[in-house]
Amino acid sequence: MSRNLDKIPPDLPRDTVILLLAANHITHIPNHAFRELHYLQELDLSSNDIETVDPGAFQGVSDSLLMLDISNNHIQSVPKEAFARLRAKISLSNNPWHCECTLQEVLRELRLDPETVNEVICHTAVQEEYAGKPVIHVLDSGINFCNFHHKTTDVAMFVTMFGWFTMVIAYVIYYVRHNQEDARRHLEYLKSLPSNSQISKDFDTISTVL
Repeated sequence: MSRNLDKIPPDLPRDTVILLLAANHITHIPNHAFRELHYLQELDLSSNDIETVDPGAFQGVSDSLLMLDISNNHIQSVPKEAFARLRAKISLSNNPWHCECTLQEVLRELRLDPETVNEVICHTAVQEEYAGKPVIHVLDSGINFCNFHHKTTDVAMFVTMFGWFTMVIAYVIYYVRHNQEDARRHLEYLKSLPSNSQISKDFDTISTVL
């Protein structure tokens, strides 16, 4: 702890049971960071500068880990796979969480520390009115962030389809008008040509003179 570390040490003893890395400057938990620590039961990563957690960050310790603390960091979101199959009691408090569908699905599978669960706050949210509120209270009220996600996706698809439709209509209008202009010019050209009867009269006149 408090050793000015900026990453997870790569040479940790394989028989480590308790690993306290709090109050450092770690910014990232990479894939397989603790894979060789098969006896690890307690992991404290609190009060770092962690912003990102890779999907396979805790692979290899999901069966042994009993306590995980990543509170007081800079984490806004995590991939659903990051905490897969973890049975540990987890503290996520005091991070700038963005409340949306993925976070809701992540929390559904976790065993949160009951002493800090009310400190898991929506720093931002897909619906602004939930910013600043405890995530658990929002979810317990019946709010489903995944519904907002689907609605946003549907709106985006509608806007995209409308844009393509508008482009197609504009092209058709341009094509028709352009062809009409070409047809008009072609017709005027044909009208400017001498008719067959005029050509015949001119030919008869030339024959008579000869």
